[in-house]
Amino acid sequence: MSALGRTNLHFVDPGIKVNGQNYRDILLTRDLQPDINQYSSYFTFQQDGAPAHRARETVKLLKVKMPDFIPPNLWLPNSPDLNPVDYKIWGLLEEQVYKTSIKDVDELRRRIAEEWDKQLDQHIIDKAAAEWRKGERDLIRACVAAGGGQSEHKI
Repeated sequence: MSALGRTNLHFVDPGIKVNGQNYRDILLTRDLQPDINQYSSYFTFQQDGAPAHRARETVKLLKVKMPDFIPPNLWLPNSPDLNPVDYKIWGLLEEQVYKTSIKDVDELRRRIAEEWDKQLDQHIIDKAAAEWRKGERDLIRACVAAGGGQSEHKI
């Protein structure tokens, strides 16, 4: 998601192992990149330190396919507070999705998709990004104080 919009949700089916090849071929190349390109041909691509994201072949692909890719060595893998999607957007979705108990994976997917469409308008994305920019220095200081780990409790 960005100031230009948000992609569709892409779910990984139960039992599918997200290894480097699956991540590159299915999630990135087939699903995410076409979604992202509908908004702009120039964007910054950020991800976390999951093994499939850090795989040598994945990093090589992203350096070629993404116009502005933040490589794994420049992003702290245990610092979700530095990512507005992790600390703000998923928190909002979680709050709505888990208001009542969920009986199975299909219901969980349905609720996430409903809330993604219903609750997550561009205004919320823009507000999260603006809050992040405004508090960026505090977030970075807290992250450094936490040694790169979770730091929301230090702000």
